Amino acid sequence: MRAPMDVARKVADAVLYEGYLLYPYRASAAKNRLRWQFGVLVPPAYTATAEPSASVTECLADGAAHALLRLRLRFLHVKERRVERFRQGRFVPVAELDCDGVTHLTFDEATAREVEAVVPMPGLVGAERAVRVRLPGDRAERPITAASGEVLGRVVTAHRPVRAVLRIAAERQDGPYGLLKVRVRVENAAEAPPAATREEALRHSLVAAHLLLAVTSGAFLSLTDPPEWARPAARGCRNVNTWPVLVGEPGRRDVVLSSPIILDDHPGIAPESPGDLFDATEIDEILHLRTLTLTEAEKREARATDPRAAEIIDRAGDLPPELLERLHGAIRRLGPPATPPSSSPSPPSWSASRPSSSGPSPGPRRRGSSSGPSGPFEPSGPSEAEEDGRVTVGGVEIGRGARVRLTPGARRADAHDMFLTGRTAQVEAVLRDVDGTRYLAVTLDDDLGADLHRSHGRFLYFAPDEVEPVVPDGAEAVLPDGMEPVVPDGEAGA
Repeated sequence: MRAPMDVARKVADAVLYEGYLLYPYRASAAKNRLRWQFGVLVPPAYTATAEPSASVTECLADGAAHALLRLRLRFLHVKERRVERFRQGRFVPVAELDCDGVTHLTFDEATAREVEAVVPMPGLVGAERAVRVRLPGDRAERPITAASGEVLGRVVTAHRPVRAVLRIAAERQDGPYGLLKVRVRVENAAEAPPAATREEALRHSLVAAHLLLAVTSGAFLSLTDPPEWARPAARGCRNVNTWPVLVGEPGRRDVVLSSPIILDDHPGIAPESPGDLFDATEIDEILHLRTLTLTEAEKREARATDPRAAEIIDRAGDLPPELLERLHGAIRRLGPPATPPSSSPSPPSWSASRPSSSGPSPGPRRRGSSSGPSGPFEPSGPSEAEEDGRVTVGGVEIGRGARVRLTPGARRADAHDMFLTGRTAQVEAVLRDVDGTRYLAVTLDDDLGADLHRSHGRFLYFAPDEVEPVVPDGAEAVLPDGMEPVVPDGEAGA
């Protein structure tokens, strides 16, 4: 049963350390002053920041009525690290202390914690099982001694006690398939004074908390793409502060990762990635190259900030050229070649007297996270995203200079796309990427900076099924039977 969990560990570790430290990995950097952003479960008495004290995971298991359910709760336990200078017979807290060229900083670290429980599924149906987690506090001191033997100070590290409860239950679902809904509630049960600062509350919190769930028989169902017969049950799953996905090799359904960040089913880490950068949605090459640009003083501070930051600095400096080249990108798969032009008569089209783009035409950027070389391929120029002339949209052939109305949201729109719904735009180019997929490069009609974007080749990119053709004023287009032209706002009746 450990093998499936081990397969999921690499992705789970990326979740565990997501945002732990951000480039330039220095304690003084503004982005590292407000820490621990994902999966934080604070003590219930602490309400100053409205961060939750519990999470709820609900997922579906098929054919697992007699299975063992293995749960693994993983989180970071904040470790206070305080530097004290020895002065006049006593130790005084300071922000930093230099000793023989080595800098010691006051800056909190974190220790990875893992709690495992195994429960029989039959005992969970119609009942609830509580698993209590108790982590005691601890304290350690390390002297800071100069080469002369003089004690200049000390580093004090401490963990505060953490208490948590896992409440596990299962519920049979309607239907003939023996489907079970598995429910796990993770609660922070630690005591912290209501007036505590966030820094104090975090030391009693579960940070980057997530769950791994595995079954010895049967399988979990995807909640993002469940089979048709399970869709009503999937819609009934309530997940609070978590996002459960199938994890492991594609096709495996025996392990679920309940993550505090949104992932697709079967997420993976790029094999080219040489190590963790605490930002699994970033591009390894950029972060490595940026790390190499740090000054020696900045690198010293980063090394003093955290042992894991020191590892990143050293790894970037020692990375051989052949491994750095691997970070430039990888094509995981190629689709079929683009469909050749049809020999049938072309659909009706119109001409538009619009100026053509005067700048370069960079290729489209697909939506989705770009986690280094494993992320979506992003063409960067005409050699990788060839201009393809024209494309048929809604039975109408359009090309550069045509106008369209943006209608994102049918498949994969993000929040930025949805704000553009209904806006009209000019097509600057029709592009085809290495997979043979066509994209429209557009500029918004009401964008005051459109000419500047054209000159720099900075466009918005949409798939053909995310736009509708707009009939220019005075133009005639013969559309297929039953299809109505889209008339731009303000042009009706002109």
